Amino acid sequence: MSRLLFLLVMLVGTMPIHADGPKDNLPDNVRPVPPKGSAIKPEDAAELRAGLDELGKRIAELKDNPLLPDVEIYHKAVRYGLEHNELYVLTDPKTMKTTRNDVPVAKKHIQTGLQRAKELKDGKPSWTTATGLVVRGYRSKIDGDVQPFGIVIPKEYDFAGTNKHRLDFWWHGRYENNLELSFIAERERSAGQFTPAGAIVVHPFGRFSNANKFAGEIDSLEILDFLKKHYRIDESRIVARGFSMGGAACWQYAVHYPTLFCAAAPGAGFSETREFLRDFQDEVVKPTWYEKKLWRMYDATEYAQNIFNIPTVAYSGEIDRQKQAADVMAREMKKVGLELTHIIGPKTGHSYEKGAKIEVDKRIDAFASKGKEAFPKEIKFVTHTLRYNQCGPFEILQLVKHWEPATLNATFTDDVAEIKTTGVAAFRFRLPKAGVWDVIVNGRKIAAKASIGSGPHVVVGPPKFENWGFGEETKGLVKRPGLQGPIDDAFMDSFVMVKPTGKPMNEAIGKWVDAEMKHAVDHWRQQFRGDARVKADTDITADDIKNHNLVLWGDPKSNAILAKIYDKMPVRTFGDTTVSVFIYPNPLNPKKYVVVNSGFTYREYAYLNNARQVPMLPDYAIVDVTTPPNSRFPGKVTVAGFFDENWKLQSNHGQ
Repeated sequence: MSRLLFLLVMLVGTMPIHADGPKDNLPDNVRPVPPKGSAIKPEDAAELRAGLDELGKRIAELKDNPLLPDVEIYHKAVRYGLEHNELYVLTDPKTMKTTRNDVPVAKKHIQTGLQRAKELKDGKPSWTTATGLVVRGYRSKIDGDVQPFGIVIPKEYDFAGTNKHRLDFWWHGRYENNLELSFIAERERSAGQFTPAGAIVVHPFGRFSNANKFAGEIDSLEILDFLKKHYRIDESRIVARGFSMGGAACWQYAVHYPTLFCAAAPGAGFSETREFLRDFQDEVVKPTWYEKKLWRMYDATEYAQNIFNIPTVAYSGEIDRQKQAADVMAREMKKVGLELTHIIGPKTGHSYEKGAKIEVDKRIDAFASKGKEAFPKEIKFVTHTLRYNQCGPFEILQLVKHWEPATLNATFTDDVAEIKTTGVAAFRFRLPKAGVWDVIVNGRKIAAKASIGSGPHVVVGPPKFENWGFGEETKGLVKRPGLQGPIDDAFMDSFVMVKPTGKPMNEAIGKWVDAEMKHAVDHWRQQFRGDARVKADTDITADDIKNHNLVLWGDPKSNAILAKIYDKMPVRTFGDTTVSVFIYPNPLNPKKYVVVNSGFTYREYAYLNNARQVPMLPDYAIVDVTTPPNSRFPGKVTVAGFFDENWKLQSNHGQ
């Protein structure tokens, strides 16, 4: 992400990467990310293939062992590297000395995998009770594939004890060829920059280089669920930290999940799209109206109010161009009455200055020692989408209009809860203690009887959001949390790509569908580092419909599932040269999505800078396939827009 980062990487001998800049602003000349690997000696390739075969047999013998992902991550790291030309042998052009060689690393990973497989077969997995540096894996709900992560377990951790430990997330920076193989190797040899006394530190892979967005975002949430099952985590003392690309991730997690963490420490990175690309990338950004709205998904500046709920200590080097991230957050926070604590490393570029690093640690340690409040006395929350709908005891259930600001401010004093909202159609919440409360919502007083803690929620809202009252959650087809779009939202949960087996409406559409489906599957692996589930339309089962979002490729003639639900779809435009692309609740199971003719919506041009990795299409679009796909779009987008809050088309396409 940074020009300075290039120099840093060369110094540590990890991997050379390209520096961002004007050369990466040419959509017609996009370099590959990750870059192509190096030529491997035939004898090394043969040895690695033999090792993979052997490890694969051991994995097959273990079948459904719940710890199997801890073995599979080693097999996958080597398999991806070998099969997809992602092994790197790099030399310093001046000294001609080798600075990186993935071949011996791959051989070592196979041996580690074989050793773990043996221990697992014997019922003695040593790594599950190890302290120090430990690499583990989990199976993601999104695509069913395994993902690695590193953890640092403090030496004083007692596996037979009862004490709970602070947990620090550390999100890594951008390295364009730091794939599974090198990530695992690094996590086996380095504890990272911050190792607070007595704390567990977790290093998510984040599904490679996407600034922990989309599936990369869910990666950390799935890791957290894993850690809570396998280690004793003090949930009142979870810290968010990261630097560079990881700093951007930290901003995003802090504002999207402001009461999940007790403190946040973002370093450098970026915090929004437009200004960063202009100032850092020297890019002239000309978004469509719907792209500008969709920036509100990941622009932390749009959620600046939420820093009220999470103690935040930002860090920047004084001469680092990426100081811009904290500066714009400070500006936006000031607009809502908040002051950002911003530690600046004097005369320092894109790195931590020693004294400033100590100061950041000191402040974050103080917040972590105290822990977050069990029940906040005051909440100030803003969102633009139901994807991010929770803050403390509150869950927003419906919005008046997506991608417009929705606010919820609340105070709890004695037996009175006062709540003020804008743009919120329905919400629910818990009260801090049992008893009869006066609940005041937007000036209207209602008595409520509360249960303690996680007991029954109080629901406030529909059917008409101007008539507040307590009642049941809304039924029927409405945008609700986890079912609100846009298209990319379907790929943040379990999905299946559904391949058409019938004859397409015409040759042009058939060729486009085949090419775009292949692109979606290939780039899911390339960018989100997983093998997408793919099934033929004739093989889709009731369990698939129940458990997965269905990504339907083709048209009503070629795809049997699409034909079955086509008359219930709000967008039914398939012409001689046009294809419908959209997301919608599945008529066969309205708790899940169907997506028609789209994978995740950003493409190769966005791979070159993480700030570009945002949704490129809204809820629906019509694509003219006579214009070939390029590095930004799947063809010529002739119409695009958002469905309303009841998933209906709007005459102005949701502008």
